[in-house]
Amino acid sequence: MAKKSWSDMSNTQRTVVVVTGVAEIALTTWCLRDLKARPSELVRGPKVLWGPAMSVQPVGPIAYLVWGRKR
Repeated sequence: MAKKSWSDMSNTQRTVVVVTGVAEIALTTWCLRDLKARPSELVRGPKVLWGPAMSVQPVGPIAYLVWGRKR
């Protein structure tokens, strides 16, 4: 399957790409703000490692939400 360029995509495909990108940015921003505001005692593992882990899209932010925060 050949890689499509932006101009080769249909309007629906372009919309999906844009919406997915916005969702990833919003999720990552929310997680980073939560990490910054959350006390270290309420984070599993070192906070300094969770920041770079969130750059792995979309696994990092989801992992932080599922396993990184203590309730």
